[in-house]
Formats: sequence, structure tokens, C-alpha cells
Amino acid sequence: MGVAVFHLEDLSGAELTLDGAEGRHAAVVRRIGPGERVRLTDGRGAWAEGPVVTASKTGVTVAVDERGSMPAAAPRVVVVQAVPKGERAELAVEMLTEVGVDVIVPWNAERSQFRANPERVEKLLVKWRAWAFEASKQSRRAWFAEVAPLATTAEVAALLAGAALPVVLHEEATVPLASLEPPATGDVVMVIGPEGGIARAELKAFDVQPVRLGDTVLRTSTAGVAAAAALLARSRWL
Repeated sequence: MGVAVFHLEDLSGAELTLDGAEGRHAAVVRRIGPGERVRLTDGRGAWAEGPVVTASKTGVTVAVDERGSMPAAAPRVVVVQAVPKGERAELAVEMLTEVGVDVIVPWNAERSQFRANPERVEKLLVKWRAWAFEASKQSRRAWFAEVAPLATTAEVAALLAGAALPVVLHEEATVPLASLEPPATGDVVMVIGPEGGIARAELKAFDVQPVRLGDTVLRTSTAGVAAAAALLARSRWL
């Protein structure tokens, strides 16, 4: 089992104290004690690692003996995820984070069955960001996945227009995803439709030739991670 990862904004100093919610989680829930190694990261590439020297119910103190930073990966992978129903949303966010997606954009598609109002949108973003935060730690990412504000179809179209590689998945497409060449830099923006599929008006607004993953139709919660993995295997994972 790998070294546990926790989030800490300020990584300066020879000894770092992890307190607050993260500290209590480390000490009480994870039961991290003196002598165990942990890694602290600011979620933006920098990290510090070392053994725990003290632990209490309020947190832990780490003696740093190793530190470093990782540059942001390129190309940046942005997945526009149509809002799924129920537990499918958590599954989608967790898997996209674990596979290495940089930005997850919740999209209120025509067939998403999500009725937006300020309170519901705020609750959605709180949940999605919490899922991405925990999954980023569990997958030991130095750069945490970002969850963007809920997007409209027009905003998704603008993201695609500015992408180095725009990708729209659609079950009726004839062009295979595997035929696309990932760019070395810039953004790969990938749109994953809802269970009912992307509406014709949305496809027209996107103005991108859609592509297909394969001969089978995946659920909205799994299509994004499969497509992202297929492109990452030919770019950042080489």
C-alpha cells in the first residue's frame, strides 16, 4: 500500500502540521501515528513527504525529509460530463479523477434530467468537488482534478472552439476515436452526453464531427473514462 496523501496549502518549513478537517481525518479516521510516512501536497504540483513525529485527535505533525514538485501535464484533458442521475455522478467524477483528467465540467444537457436552480447547482458543485478532492488524494495526484462551474450548451461550444483537439462522443458517429491524434500541448476537450444521448440541436451548436468509441454503447458514467484513457495511452502515458 502506498504512502497516504493529504492536502495542505502551505508546504514551507522543516516540520508541517496538518490540522483541521484533513488533520482529524489523518489522525482519527486513518489512524496515522508516529513513524508512519505521509505525503502532503498543495494540489498544484508541490509535495512534501516525511514521517509523522506527533499525532493527536486534532492532527499530525510531519518532519519533512523529501520534497519536490511536478509540472502540469500536457496536453490538458478537459471532460465535459453531462450530469448523470444518482450514484452515476459520483462514479463518473471518481473515475475521471483517478484516470488523470485535469478538469471536469458538469454540463446541463437537454436530456440530463437536471432541473437547475441556484440551490441545486450549488449542492451539485459541492458534491462533485468533494468527490474529485478525495479521489485526487486516493490516486496520489500532485495536481488535483478541478471541477468547473455548471456549463450551458453555449459554454460547452465555446470550450470546443478553443480546444487543440475537440472531441464529441456520439453512438451514431462513423469516425472512430482511435483515428484522432492527440496534441502535444493545449487542451483536449471531450464531451460526454447524457443517457438519452446528445440532442441534434446540441450537436449542431458544437459544430464538431462526432466520433465513436467502439461497437458497444457505454453508460455516461463510464464513457468518459474509457475515452480519456484511450487518448492518454497515446499521449501522456507514453
